[in-house]
Amino acid sequence: MAIRFDGKVAIVTGAGGGLGRQHALALAARGARVLVNDLGGAVDGSGGSVSAAEAVAAEIRAAGGEAIANGASVTDFEAVQGMVRQAIDAWGRVDILVNNAGILRDKSFAKMDMADFRLVVDVHLMGTAHCCKAVWAHMMEQKYGRIVMTTSSTGLYGNFGQANYGAAKLAQVGMMQTLAIEGAKYGIHVNALAPTAHTRMTEGLLPQEVLDALTPQAVVPAMLVLAHESAPTRTIICAGAGSFEAAHITMTEGIHLGAGTMVAEQLAQRLAAVTDRASEKVPQSGAAQAAHEFEKAVAAAGSRDAREEPVAQ
Repeated sequence: MAIRFDGKVAIVTGAGGGLGRQHALALAARGARVLVNDLGGAVDGSGGSVSAAEAVAAEIRAAGGEAIANGASVTDFEAVQGMVRQAIDAWGRVDILVNNAGILRDKSFAKMDMADFRLVVDVHLMGTAHCCKAVWAHMMEQKYGRIVMTTSSTGLYGNFGQANYGAAKLAQVGMMQTLAIEGAKYGIHVNALAPTAHTRMTEGLLPQEVLDALTPQAVVPAMLVLAHESAPTRTIICAGAGSFEAAHITMTEGIHLGAGTMVAEQLAQRLAAVTDRASEKVPQSGAAQAAHEFEKAVAAAGSRDAREEPVAQ
């Protein structure tokens, strides 16, 4: 069955080039009406022009699709609200939000200016929060929505010189987890995509032969699946060079040590048992950790009581 988006309206941020452009083109080619958003700035976030967004919107229209351009910065909540109103005024609804806008200001943490740390967090985390907030009430009212976060392997696993980027990207996963829970009864599915693609943001970071294999087009199928009406929710898909994987935030079975003056020493001695992944699970909410820990404490107490129970004469 073909994955189609006929009748659906999508907003794609950072869609003036690179991966965002491919996302916008693919959604439009499969029937969606697309608002193409892009500030039109440099990789570090400086400057701005709506021309990049206009060019992609024109490309979609030339191919027979429907598209409008928007040059709002995702860091400006009022401008983002205006962007959502623009889509609703044009087409009456918003079904899909692909949070793709981003910048880089890479340096080792020792050399990083905190202004650069803050700006990257503002664009990737607050920008995503602004866009989600601007569509949230509308999606709740229509009882349908698909939101795709763009996380990163840097956020999931770390990367030298990208403390700011990694912090913001993993924060998007935390936002996904909670929004997926809150949106479930309204038909809003929230997922995350961790792409590996050769764009201007990755230029010079990897060997050329690797970059040649990492085309943005190879990532797009994962976005289409996560944005479709049949999409899962609370799923992290990694994609690059035509390969697809899933990432999970897991919790190990762990051990119960109780309270006492020597628990720290006991924990140090048995740390391998705590980190053993043989029986790890994917918790369904943050409350699952507390429930799991309480269950182990109750079981340990029951076992202790059984051992201390006097034998009948």
